[in-house]
Amino acid sequence: KKIDLYIIKKFLGTFFFAILLIMAIAVVLDYNAKMDNFAEHEAPWKAIAVYYCTFVPYMANMLAPLITFVACIFFTSKLAGNSEVIAMLASGISFNRLLRPYMISALLIGTLTFALNSYVIPVTSVTRLSILKKYYKDKDVRIQRNNQFMVAPGEVAFFYSFDRETQTGNRFALEKFDSTKLVSRLTADKAEWLGNDTWKLSNVKIRDINEKGEEVTFTYEVDSVIHVAPEDIIIGKEDMEKMTTPDLHQYIQKQKTRGVGNIKEYEIEYHKRFSAIATAFILTFLGVCLSSKKIRGGMGVNLGIGLVLAFSYILFQTVSSSFAVSGAMSVELAVWLPNIIYLPLCWYVYEKKAPR
Repeated sequence: KKIDLYIIKKFLGTFFFAILLIMAIAVVLDYNAKMDNFAEHEAPWKAIAVYYCTFVPYMANMLAPLITFVACIFFTSKLAGNSEVIAMLASGISFNRLLRPYMISALLIGTLTFALNSYVIPVTSVTRLSILKKYYKDKDVRIQRNNQFMVAPGEVAFFYSFDRETQTGNRFALEKFDSTKLVSRLTADKAEWLGNDTWKLSNVKIRDINEKGEEVTFTYEVDSVIHVAPEDIIIGKEDMEKMTTPDLHQYIQKQKTRGVGNIKEYEIEYHKRFSAIATAFILTFLGVCLSSKKIRGGMGVNLGIGLVLAFSYILFQTVSSSFAVSGAMSVELAVWLPNIIYLPLCWYVYEKKAPR
């Protein structure tokens, strides 16, 4: 137990020290890149300080897999270089038993990463993105065209264009079906969001189709209850950063029932939050197996090999995600494929590199 606590303390200590070091560099680089825009928009120092208080956990969580891997290799190579690993194995501890504190540390890091991703960062991202929008660059999608989706079973809505800023849509249509048969079609030149599922429709034309023929009515302006909100119409890439994991899951399910097709990136983000836990275990396991032997060349060789593997993992994760966005691969497979492929690599490194 003393050895377990010793390794866990060393692992987590190295991990958080590396986080602090890298975040200090990241803040300086990010401020240098944004300082002109902040000055141009006369951003107060209080807003800048709040921005970086929310930027640090966001960036730290993004780099957590890489830092976990580097931290594991760094301190394990140091243990091996000081012959501490040899002493542990010589005292009768098997390598499999030696892995236990590493896996406990990976569990703690993976759980922390998931908690930050699921509940903390979505809350802080609201503040971070609002400050960026006001003082740096507005990346919000304001206008989206040709939006078609299912409002309810048998009801399909269409907006030719929708403006998020004014919460107004142009050339709106609402069609109602009985099975595959069109029974009603409402069109309006303009639809303005009033809140609570209520829309103000202008220049309304309603065609009711029945067995006797068509009945057409015209209305200049009417308030109508339509179960859709502006956030269901315009889907921005940054919106998913503001959602907790339960909210993200609920949003994906709601958009699927409405027949919205451009939610792949939301699904990728949802599955990535869970796969990050497995990533922490895989990269930790690789790091231990690679660096637990004392080799000629010391820590530098282990770090070099580790960085190549870590960056290849991140690159592979990015490429596979692009396949999911294009529809060439299912989202679940694309997100979990790097972990699936790296499992045989873990076994190979364990058999060839791990000390016995």
